Amino acid sequence: MKVRIDWSYQSPKGTKAFFQSEELTAAHALLMAEDIQKTGRAKSLEFVDRFDSSWTVKELKAYLKGIETEPHNVTVYFDGGFDKDTGRAGLGCVIYYEQSGKAYRLRQNVEAAELSSNNEAEYAALHMSVLELERLNVHHLPVVFRGDSNVVTNQMSGEWPVYENDLSRWADRIDRSLEKLGIQAQYELIPRKANAEADRLAAQALRGVDISGTMELEKL
Repeated sequence: MKVRIDWSYQSPKGTKAFFQSEELTAAHALLMAEDIQKTGRAKSLEFVDRFDSSWTVKELKAYLKGIETEPHNVTVYFDGGFDKDTGRAGLGCVIYYEQSGKAYRLRQNVEAAELSSNNEAEYAALHMSVLELERLNVHHLPVVFRGDSNVVTNQMSGEWPVYENDLSRWADRIDRSLEKLGIQAQYELIPRKANAEADRLAAQALRGVDISGTMELEKL
């Protein structure tokens, strides 16, 4: 989870000012806040997440302790490819997360049939990524979903309406799954180049190359 720090400052002569930090990971924000409090001049301090919910220092510490051994700081990349000639689709997703002080990357792809368009393949790839989150036991956390599909990203974020029945069914299915898991989804549209890993997985699925695995990453 990422938060910003909001705090009011009072100088020794009584001058007051209000400050906001940039967005930081919860752990980094907590370290910065503790340093700010050591000055003795922070008259009020709180953390605000991406959903405008406020957290106290005590609440944020409890949150971080509670998720130590569970997957958190989760970011998902998804992509779907569709072959009009064969009616086959390839779905790919890459999930980055942290758990027990370590960083991981999960990669998964699958070939799919009975889809009718590239947009439907993109939705199916997003749905597959949510199923992978469920297998990881990700729940009651904010999760960032990144994809290069204008249609899926804007429709799932509520910016665009969903008129097509087949896409509407996928959107409803995904929303139900996210609600069941308690996941607060944030959708980000990214350039195709930035989605290269998921794109490659989808292309490999279309070629019949199955990829499935998790690896530990060097934590920065």
